[in-house]
Amino acid sequence: MEEKTTIPECAGDCSTRKFEAVCAILKKYNHNPENLIPILQEIQEQYRYLPAEVMTFVANALDVNPARVYGVATFYAHFALEPKGKYVIRICDGTACHVKGSMEIYNALKRRLGIKGDSTTTPDMLFTLETVSCLGACGLAPAMVINDDVHGQMNGERAVALIDSILQTEAKGQANGN
Repeated sequence: MEEKTTIPECAGDCSTRKFEAVCAILKKYNHNPENLIPILQEIQEQYRYLPAEVMTFVANALDVNPARVYGVATFYAHFALEPKGKYVIRICDGTACHVKGSMEIYNALKRRLGIKGDSTTTPDMLFTLETVSCLGACGLAPAMVINDDVHGQMNGERAVALIDSILQTEAKGQANGN
């Protein structure tokens, strides 16, 4: 007799709105644990990070140990366990960028964004500022990325101008009710 394969339903109460988006993502991937990475990628797109509560929910829904979900989330640098801003700014601090002044850019942006101490995200959740070991854009040094857009041959002044442009766009969007 052939064994019937069933797809588990979401663990927890999907009738509430709390995990509605997560349930839709799990359904899209047929609740298949082999799709854990793309599931987590889509969840992160929704939340801009992976909340612990959501990772536990996913583990239960996929019938896997929560340590497996957490292990994947912490192994890949792309995943974030803390909330990030709408605009994630990554400043390259690899050798080529460092010798051409990447820390000047970082410090200028930190001042412009009002980020103090060990914090990396602005209180309004608009910007997250990070350094990375290498962006793979050494020919454009010093380089930075805002979300997926690479900006090369930067300096502090140009970087601040980019942020000011984003702030103007955001202000226009708020004025238009977006």
